[in-house]
Amino acid sequence: MHKEHHYRTHTEWTGNLGSGTSHYAAYTRNHTLSVAQKAHEILGSSDPSFRGDPSRYNPEELLVASLSSCHMLWYLHLCAVNNVVVLDYRDEAEGTMIEGGEGGGRFKEVTLHPKVKVADPSMIEMAQSLHAKANQLCFIANSCNFSVWHEGVVEVE
Repeated sequence: MHKEHHYRTHTEWTGNLGSGTSHYAAYTRNHTLSVAQKAHEILGSSDPSFRGDPSRYNPEELLVASLSSCHMLWYLHLCAVNNVVVLDYRDEAEGTMIEGGEGGGRFKEVTLHPKVKVADPSMIEMAQSLHAKANQLCFIANSCNFSVWHEGVVEVE
């Protein structure tokens, strides 16, 4: 039996400078993203290459961050149930997007670079192997039509 989970977000464009979208340069790409019952909004815009505000998050960064976060959460779960004590986890994820000829585009790939510190040298091999399982289980990675790679490093604290 399959369980369904539903998510609802609110996106509000805040970039009307007075004349709406009367022409391409007449508005900003700024917007807010929020979820009911959450304390903070996420300030968004488009990538600076597309007239966006570089101080705000863009959808492409949020996609890469979602993949990194989902992988980490599955990985930590798998470590916990396999007696691998993780003391620190950091990831510098990277994504590559390709623009098409018509102005659209798509992601080519995302590579996660998790750097994990474990409590004991005997945990390194298991800790390294659990990245593959986390990648298989990640809800976000399973929803993508591009490759999500992981190049993990495991060290002892």
